[in-house]
Amino acid sequence: MTKLTDTFEIYNGVKIPKVAFGTWQIPARNARQAVRTAIDTGYRHIDTALVYGNEKEVGQGIKDSGVKREDLFVTSKLPAETKNYDKALEDFETTMDNLDLDYLDLYLVHAPWPWGQIGTSYDKQNQDIWRAMEKIYDSGRVKAIGVSNFDVHDLKNILEVASVKPMVNQVQYYIGFTEPKITKFAQANDILVEAYSPLATGGLINNQDVLKIAKKYNVSVPQLAIQFVVQNGVLPLPKAVHKEHIEANAKLDFEISAEDMETLNNMPDTAPSHFHNPTQG
Repeated sequence: MTKLTDTFEIYNGVKIPKVAFGTWQIPARNARQAVRTAIDTGYRHIDTALVYGNEKEVGQGIKDSGVKREDLFVTSKLPAETKNYDKALEDFETTMDNLDLDYLDLYLVHAPWPWGQIGTSYDKQNQDIWRAMEKIYDSGRVKAIGVSNFDVHDLKNILEVASVKPMVNQVQYYIGFTEPKITKFAQANDILVEAYSPLATGGLINNQDVLKIAKKYNVSVPQLAIQFVVQNGVLPLPKAVHKEHIEANAKLDFEISAEDMETLNNMPDTAPSHFHNPTQG
């Protein structure tokens, strides 16, 4: 059973709600209401990014909720295209202005390479970026820092120079695509793994093998997929716009048996036609 107020603990002692509300692909015009609905439903962890183009609306939704700032956990991300120390500090200020918040709970480097150059080496630039992330962290305006879409090589590259090691790595992760090498390395180094696209952006919804197990628990495929991630010690970021989906994704009041978890963990890719980050897997 998972409640939206249950937390994982990052290695620096910060508590992070086990299920986040993701806002990737939510248009700015819908983001304010979606975030407000999510918080009203009980979500306390909201994830956005500068590149999503909806930070201002996410910030407005947070304010509309009336929930105390200290009772919420807010994440945003440095654009993948930013590979310069000074630009990283500048982009952080843009994010803070957009969200209109005094501090962030978590700030991530969105990817180790610009999106148009997936797989290209930016090792030196990423080390420079990490210095900027540490400066931001030391300022006290961010409670935790981390990365996203980093593979084992990228993580090792940062660990070589880090005085503060990444606390989180947010990667593509869903039933049948659980990034075993990255997950194992991250967890061995006390780096919490977060799962974006835990429903494969809807790609696994009609998977009959997953549906069969979901029926055993009288839950939906999305509910099973989200609970599966949590029971693996990974933090899912389901996204939804419609109220009924936001509310349904929060109903995780069941436990998947060890036997069914083993079955799910051994399944082949449950959404093989879904976009896959070619540097991961």
